[in-house]
Amino acid sequence: MTDKKPNIVIIWGDDIGQSNLSCYTHGLMGYKTPNIDRIAKEGMLFTDSYAEQSCTAGRSAFITGQCVFRTGLSKVGMPGANLGMRAEDPTIAELLKPLGYATGQFGKNHLGDKDEMLPTNHGFDEFFGNLYHLNAEEEPELRDYPPAADFPNYKKMFGPRGVLDCKANPDGTQTIVDTGALTKKRMETIDDEVLAKAKDFIDRQVKADIPFLLWFNTTHMHFRTHAKPESLGQSGRWQSEYHDVMIDHDKCVGELLNYLDALGITDNTFVMYSTDNGPHINSWPDAGMTPFRSEKNTNWEGAFRVPKLVRWPGVIEPGSVSNEIVSHLDWLPTFVAMAGDPDIKEKLLTGYQAGNKTFKVHLDGYNLVPYLKGEVDKSPRVEYFYFSDDGDLMALRYDHWKTVFMEQRVKGTCQIWAEPLVTLRVPKLFNLRTDPYERADITSNTYWDWMFDHIPLVLAAQPIVAKFIATFQEFPPRQKAASFTVDQVMEKITSGIASR
Repeated sequence: MTDKKPNIVIIWGDDIGQSNLSCYTHGLMGYKTPNIDRIAKEGMLFTDSYAEQSCTAGRSAFITGQCVFRTGLSKVGMPGANLGMRAEDPTIAELLKPLGYATGQFGKNHLGDKDEMLPTNHGFDEFFGNLYHLNAEEEPELRDYPPAADFPNYKKMFGPRGVLDCKANPDGTQTIVDTGALTKKRMETIDDEVLAKAKDFIDRQVKADIPFLLWFNTTHMHFRTHAKPESLGQSGRWQSEYHDVMIDHDKCVGELLNYLDALGITDNTFVMYSTDNGPHINSWPDAGMTPFRSEKNTNWEGAFRVPKLVRWPGVIEPGSVSNEIVSHLDWLPTFVAMAGDPDIKEKLLTGYQAGNKTFKVHLDGYNLVPYLKGEVDKSPRVEYFYFSDDGDLMALRYDHWKTVFMEQRVKGTCQIWAEPLVTLRVPKLFNLRTDPYERADITSNTYWDWMFDHIPLVLAAQPIVAKFIATFQEFPPRQKAASFTVDQVMEKITSGIASR
């Protein structure tokens, strides 16, 4: 490793489970992902990496280092919504800019619909991509989409924006160009468009000898999957269109890694591969897969536990496997420490100026650099708080132990999104080492006997939660989490009419 500041390349798929990568399942799914696997082979694979329960939540936790209850960004962002990134919350990009980094985000954003919420208003020099999940993007092509003759303002109020090409200007403004709708046909090749933009960004920074942050977010593998005609069948006999596109996704990652090689910057570039949340299994066979219980938008591990691979040449031992707990929340302080400021978490507590903004926030992430360098044996994170998309605390993990306060009892289908969580009168307890898939309360004859023998561990969770909640006295939630309830829908419609 050189003394130069490392480039940081973040590669995310969408809704991808651990089972979909052959470095985790060794071909179990009937195809392999050799390019993604390369990151694991040349770096570290995490078994206990946590995202959030859905798209906007996972992306906001990563880019801000703050839990979703603190930012209010726990619900899936929708076209026309007023909820999104706030100016008071610093991003990784905003904190790396003063340290000399160029910053580019390419692909899916999903952190707000309004101009003030776009990446180029939150520290990124450039952004090219879409703002929502794919099935929202294709709604205007639905046969029964509300016609303009009957609903003249519907598309203006609730329709998706197109693929945006944005630049941050020196005076603090931004230039926004709408390149057109992300149609179902364009979805087949949008990741190729995004990749070309990302490679161009990298090329310009290398020529200028400027360290850079690249956040590359593919739209694949979110529901609905639209494959290129020439890709159909490439995953083999009796496979699925999803698997065909998963191979395209792996090729896309490989092209980006090969580009780093061709430019001669691999040895000074940190690379991460991950995703925003657990898979959306209820759309199977057009769906990702996980070994963990349940899926996206629940309290169970299947919603939160995601693949994570990192490579840092000369620092991380190739072929490493980590069973330590890490979270998307941890990467903001980690990247800023890699860039030269290991004390950013403490500085932000009292007020920190970055560019022309001053931020005062409580980061919920930890600096992982000492762990990644092998200076310590353990991750600094021993706890993880599971929040629902409504902003409710559903569970706590501390070391091996997971205490569940609210549970989703629906077994599957989109009913998971429709049915409320059940608040438990007595919390459930799981040992995520002896029962990593949370099956004991379903399959064991002696679960409740075991549970009552371990009641003190449930009580031990209380002071951990209380300490966490106390941080909100000085740093209260930025905004209320969105909801799909009738009251909030009416509030949104009323505010939309008033603003337009």
